[in-house]
Amino acid sequence: MRKITYIFSALCILLATTQVSAQSLELFEQNVTEHTLDNGLKVIVVKRDVAPVATFMTYVNVGGVDEPKGRTGIAHIFEHMAFKGTSRIGTNNWDAEKIVLDEVDATYSKWLREVRSPEPNMDRADSLLARFNDLEAEAKQYVNSNEFSQIIESAGGVGLNAGTSTDFTVYFYSLPQNKAELWFSLEAERFKDPVLREFYVEKDVVFEERRMRTDSSPIGRLLEEFLAVAYTALPYRDALIGWPSDIEATTIADALDFYKKYYVPSNMTIVIVGDVNPTQMIQFAESYFGDIPQGEPAPPMYVEEPPQRGERRFVIDDPSQPLFIMGYKGVGVNHPDALLIDLLAGVLFEGRSSRMQKVLVDEKKLALGMQGLTGYPGSKHTSLFLTFAIPNQDVAIEDLESAIDEELEKVKSDGITQEELDRVITSRRASLLRQLGNNTGIANLLSTAQGMQGDWRKVFTDIQKMQEVTVEDINRVANQYMNNNQRTVGIVRNNSTADAN
Repeated sequence: MRKITYIFSALCILLATTQVSAQSLELFEQNVTEHTLDNGLKVIVVKRDVAPVATFMTYVNVGGVDEPKGRTGIAHIFEHMAFKGTSRIGTNNWDAEKIVLDEVDATYSKWLREVRSPEPNMDRADSLLARFNDLEAEAKQYVNSNEFSQIIESAGGVGLNAGTSTDFTVYFYSLPQNKAELWFSLEAERFKDPVLREFYVEKDVVFEERRMRTDSSPIGRLLEEFLAVAYTALPYRDALIGWPSDIEATTIADALDFYKKYYVPSNMTIVIVGDVNPTQMIQFAESYFGDIPQGEPAPPMYVEEPPQRGERRFVIDDPSQPLFIMGYKGVGVNHPDALLIDLLAGVLFEGRSSRMQKVLVDEKKLALGMQGLTGYPGSKHTSLFLTFAIPNQDVAIEDLESAIDEELEKVKSDGITQEELDRVITSRRASLLRQLGNNTGIANLLSTAQGMQGDWRKVFTDIQKMQEVTVEDINRVANQYMNNNQRTVGIVRNNSTADAN
């Protein structure tokens, strides 16, 4: 999911003329109401009287990095299931459906144990699979497909969606302001009483997503291999979509266990942005979410990525366009250097006047295109400062890599200029201005800052810190983090080129 950045539209003129300061934060805070329920659920309401609508977002502080060993992809799978309804919504006979669903999962678990055993009895496995398929067909007759989304759409809801990242999961849509209580009713019900109907149908959907985004995509295959090589300990090394064997092995019972551990009130934040009455929103929150048991805190993720012992490299021979990827180990979003590394990436890659674009794409014409980014594949823990490039026709990928290294060394030895730093800061502020005035974006921005950094105010304070950064700060992080012993390099080499060599 794209991390979109938006700020309250009332600040547009202020941001256009001055830096975001403590004064602008105070202005924004006048429209923000915060409340934490006794069970730990955080609620943030931003009153915005632009149109009689509101966006509602539920942020859950769980993503691919939190998945148990052997169950990669389960965060994404559960996200799919959160639209399937409850024991009241999505069924025409819950009592009968529940009996069949329990047997579906039990039969699948038996089949899985059989086919994964050292000496599987294939006759028994085939019999179990046939029984499983019959039960799936029986369960289907009790399903009112898409009833959850149909209720929302019939009430004027738009933008119903969700997204899973390595660090978090979000659920969101917009409704007319007079339908706010409907959102609280539906959202509370689906997270109090989720029913994982059509679970194995959705697993097939996930498999298809994996085939399209990874298995059938040269870039997808490169990125998956790259992360597996770059990381030693952090689960960032595992595919967010899930490894095929893990997807196959995941059962309804596994998904419900994951939900019970991580979908607890203290691990969730609700953000509401729009033309609503904040006091009423808090009352609705207390009424509909207040009775959720506090439960045990979500399991913390204590794994830390150790320093690399040297550069890591791999080559993929593939009948595709040659590709180059390189990543340096960086820091998590809450480290003081995270903002500096991000600005360094902007100097190198952001816009037509960035160093890499000017030198390698426009002047030397070594690359068809280049991209650099930070916070990959996630920002909560040690992340990567990434460089991705596509060599121009008849350009050896080794020559492109040498040219990239040369430019990086120039930055490390000569530093950047104040003009370059100012350009990036101006560009970032302009980007924020272009994204103003969108309820969903504001909710996304605040929920991410609250969930990842512990305070939605970081939206403002981080921008203010950006104005205080010096070229010496950027030069320091360039030398500190662009260390070849801490990098991973991956190459997709065209098969025909490999054969010729």
